[in-house]
Amino acid sequence: MANFEVGKIRNVAVIAHGGAGKTSLVEAMLFDCGMTDRMGNVQDGTTVTDYEPEEIDRKITITSSLAFCNKDKHRINLMDTPGFINFIEDTRACLRVADGAVIIVSALSGVKAETEKVWKYACEFEIPRIVFINKMDKDTANFERALSELEKSFDTEGVPLQIPMGVGEGLSGVIDIVKMKAYRFNGGKTEESDIPGDMLPEAEKYRKKLVEKIAESDDKLLEKYLEGGELTNEEIINGIKEGSLTRKFIPVSCGSALKNIGIQSLIESMILCLPSPVEMAAISPVKGKNPKDGSETVRKPADNEPLSAYVFKTIADPYAGKLSLFRVYSGTLKADSNIFNSTADTKERVGQIFYLLGKKQTPVQSLGAGEIGVVAKLKGTNTGDTFADDSKPIVFEKVKFADPIISYAIAPKSKGDEEKVSISLHRVLEEDPTLRFTRDEESKEMIISGMGQVHIEVALERLKRRFGVEVEMKTPKIPYRETIKSSTSVQGRYKKQSGGKGQYGDCHIKVEPMPRGSGFEFVDKIVGGAIPRQYIPAVEKGIVEAMHEGVVAGYPIVDLRVTLFDGSYHTVDSSEMAFKIAGSMAIKKAVTEARPVLLEPIMKVEITTADDTLGAVIGDLNSRRGKVQGVEPQAGGNQKILAQVPMSEMLTYANQLHSLTSGRGLYSMEFSHYEEVPAHLAQKIVAERLAQKEEKNA
Repeated sequence: MANFEVGKIRNVAVIAHGGAGKTSLVEAMLFDCGMTDRMGNVQDGTTVTDYEPEEIDRKITITSSLAFCNKDKHRINLMDTPGFINFIEDTRACLRVADGAVIIVSALSGVKAETEKVWKYACEFEIPRIVFINKMDKDTANFERALSELEKSFDTEGVPLQIPMGVGEGLSGVIDIVKMKAYRFNGGKTEESDIPGDMLPEAEKYRKKLVEKIAESDDKLLEKYLEGGELTNEEIINGIKEGSLTRKFIPVSCGSALKNIGIQSLIESMILCLPSPVEMAAISPVKGKNPKDGSETVRKPADNEPLSAYVFKTIADPYAGKLSLFRVYSGTLKADSNIFNSTADTKERVGQIFYLLGKKQTPVQSLGAGEIGVVAKLKGTNTGDTFADDSKPIVFEKVKFADPIISYAIAPKSKGDEEKVSISLHRVLEEDPTLRFTRDEESKEMIISGMGQVHIEVALERLKRRFGVEVEMKTPKIPYRETIKSSTSVQGRYKKQSGGKGQYGDCHIKVEPMPRGSGFEFVDKIVGGAIPRQYIPAVEKGIVEAMHEGVVAGYPIVDLRVTLFDGSYHTVDSSEMAFKIAGSMAIKKAVTEARPVLLEPIMKVEITTADDTLGAVIGDLNSRRGKVQGVEPQAGGNQKILAQVPMSEMLTYANQLHSLTSGRGLYSMEFSHYEEVPAHLAQKIVAERLAQKEEKNA
């Protein structure tokens, strides 16, 4: 038996840019629905959904968290999501399992770059959404301006369901355009009254716009409206629901999360405008693949369907163990049962299952279709996995997260803690798919990569707090390469005689440059047995090993062809080792004579910024030796800059872009190709590298 009728469930992600008021809004909704006896505050660190020490300290949402409330026999599952750019990929994971979204637009700052990014995520998953214009209690708040900006930025018509009564300190409530009533709010209590006379014309203006928009979406209603007939209240409500679900327009609410004004009206709008799992499945059917034959499989949101659930988030708790947050799409998941992980093709034992209200766990015996919950201590389950009935398996497509854009080298503060760092970091990585941890084979450094400097700092703070491991962050070494610019032929001859059997190997090689990105090619042109066949692989091995160590500054040598064309041997003294050494000697000599140069990695960079900061960003890119490839206009008065920039110039770019654009700029980058380092910089890099080697050998 399901805990809630699936048609009465609303799975809602609260999304916006950082600082827009998402956590405060969730806090107000929980209070108004009786889930808490007092409203917490972000500044005081007392909110339900921002409970991690790093969040309380920084006063931002770092990781998404769950909460729930009940209203008019409806269960609303809320997801408080990050809006700060370093953590915004977590929002995408939540939108994967949401059926609707409340997107907050600040009445002060309007639409920011992050707002547009989360809007695109919602579009990616085809999620119906409503807008809440927040911070109407501030003196410089402007409802009309915010409404106009969201329409321009999102290319969608906004239709207010409520408008504010007053502004700034004078904000006392909202006017409901559907009911044509005024609602004053005081401490969570609502007082209904007639619309004040001075606001009646404005309310009627918005009412007319709402009715016209609904009539336009249906031919019969339009005919009735044009003939002078009034639409019934039922027709208006049905029209709002239809328009929202089909995304023909976006319903707009307003108020103040901090002052708890307009929140009850917003909750009613969420229930009306956002879909239940049944309605969402009608818009976008729940599809997956049968892992046995790859065929497409559809699941209906019903308890009598085979079980299917998707794990959208993992929390690594040092005490409770690994917590897996999941949404049930069909069937029922029961406590104290065995389930099948169809992604990993393994069975898992489920103990207790819970609802989550922030960090508070409420045990429950089962979760039905459409519900969201958490289970602890699953051994082989990770974010993106699917639970299913093993007799009727299904695998849902995983969310593809963006690749990290910044890397740092880390080293334990206590010697000998490398293994402890590695084990603990992998626990942190379990809950954050956007973090990467690798060991650089070239530099032997431990490298952690993430979405920004703050992202990595928070991960390392968590590492220290949860697992007692402290590390130092260092700028990672740039993976430079060496190559040649001309061809040459040389001899590599190794001869050693010290009593008894000697060592003799002799080879003649030709080296020539190859196009960038070609790698290495070895050509064997030995004829007439100048070098016996069994020694030729040894020559190649010696060359490859020497190339890996480099000649100019100790970086790997790339993009050249080596042709072995002659040599000589001794019937007694020749050996594989001798020819290996001869090959090594030959390549070092050849590279030195073939105009060696240093190469640096070039990154393909995409930057989105507002029109007013475009010039400053391009100027900064030029100062970083960047080459701007083009500028493309974007929605909302933004511009996308396409550029190629050396990796060495981008290591701490996130901080600079934030400063240049007042936090509005976004960027992503990926490796593009290698290019020659300018001579004056190459000399400096070589000198630093040699100094490091001398210091190491001292």
